[in-house]
Amino acid sequence: MNEHRLHQRLRELGFREDSYFLNGSCNEAYCLKKSASGWCVYYYERGLQTGRRDFAKKSNAYEYLKTLLISDATTYRLLPERHHGHG
Repeated sequence: MNEHRLHQRLRELGFREDSYFLNGSCNEAYCLKKSASGWCVYYYERGLQTGRRDFAKKSNAYEYLKTLLISDATTYRLLPERHHGHG
């Protein structure tokens, strides 16, 4: 999966676009970045990386990023409430 496809998939899953960044660091977001050892995923806030994990394979980094987003309720877009009328 490439970055474009991952971005599409994350949108389809309902994640806010400002909750992640796929090519470096962005404040108050989960970030994916190329590193010396392959790829890294971390949360970036106020100039600090927290919870950084490194991966040799990009696909493993993608899966970990998705896991982090799923586990954080603040990353989801608010979807319009559906009204089910009767009759």
